[in-house]
This record gives sequence, C-alpha cells and structure tokens, in this order.
Amino acid sequence: MQINIRGEELELLANKAIYWERERALLIADLHLGKINHFRKSGIPVPSKANEKNLELIVELIDSTKPERVIFLGDLFHSHYNQEWEVFGELVKHFQSISFELVLGNHDILSEGQYSRKGITLHTELKLHPFIFTHHPLEEEVQDFYNLAGHIHPGATLYGKARQSITLPCFYFGKHQGILPAFGMFTGLARIKPKEGDGVYLIAENTVLKVNGKS
Repeated sequence: MQINIRGEELELLANKAIYWERERALLIADLHLGKINHFRKSGIPVPSKANEKNLELIVELIDSTKPERVIFLGDLFHSHYNQEWEVFGELVKHFQSISFELVLGNHDILSEGQYSRKGITLHTELKLHPFIFTHHPLEEEVQDFYNLAGHIHPGATLYGKARQSITLPCFYFGKHQGILPAFGMFTGLARIKPKEGDGVYLIAENTVLKVNGKS
C-alpha cells in the first residue's frame, strides 16, 4: 500500500517493512536476530527454522525492491553474540552493493568492532529530510522532521460481531511520528490506542489493510 508522508511516497509492505522510493531505502525495525537462539538456550521450544525464515524474508524484500540502502531502526540483534550473527554477516556480504545501516536500539549491545567487521554503518539517529529515524519514538517533535521509529512492536485489535477479537501487527502514523511493526518473529505486540485522524494499517494474510486515518 502506498501512503504519502510529508510529500514522500512510502510503500507499506506486508512483510512488515517500508520501501522509500526516492532514497531507494528499505526500512526495517526490530528484527531481533538471535532471539530465537536466546529462547532455545533458556529451554523454550521455539523452532530453530524461524531464524532462517527471518533472513529469507529479508532476501525476498531485497530482491523485490532492489534498494540501495537497508536501514534497520534498532534492535537488529537481540542479545550477546552467537552464530546467527555470522549467518547474517554472510547475507550482508552477498549484497555488497547495498549500504546496510543500523540506528542503534536498546538491544544492540555488540561491540562496534562486530558491526564494522560486517560492514554495517552505525547511527544514534539518522536524518534524511523530511524524516528523522530513531529506535525509540521521540517524546518531542523535531522541527521540520517527521519521526519514524520502532521499539513499540505496535498491534491493533479488530472486533467481530460475536465478541471475537484478534490483535495484529500494524503500521501506525500520527501527526508527527510513525511506528513500524516488529519485523522479527516471536517479538510480541503492544496494543496501540490511536487518536482521531491517526493512520493504522493492519498486516493480515500477507496484505496491508487501512483501518483508520491517513491515506
């Protein structure tokens, strides 16, 4: 689905990412790579193939959008170093013509050397007018910039006539700020409470559905 924010065309993708045509940039938040291994070490029976699925989806997105930049809005890697980091490094190495960039999040605790070794550029925040990219949503508006962030793992609830309900991941756009859904599997959802006029775009059955707000 195409939306317009501050005069820029953004494509909301059903794989929980955004493609920004003018900058040829693929935006991904909260991959939490390695989280599945973290669960398994704690004895939680999470299927290991979910790791592969996360990376397969990134490859599919790169192949379909052909970006010049892939910008992760924080929490790229979930915890301390494990072998999954090396697997991700092979993906980066394969797409050498693409700039891989990370806006640091609270889970990004690897040493700077690890990111440098994989050819990943680090930012504390990134301004590409008219957007300012952060991991945590900014508490205050930045003049002349629209904030795009992650961290929240937003979800919205749909209600049926027979009192049934389902909460699904979503893109959320307010007046001054937008929040991307968490890309990674097993990341959970935080239910949002949109204000009147906010834009909410649910992800269901490989489709992006507008349920409220902006166009």
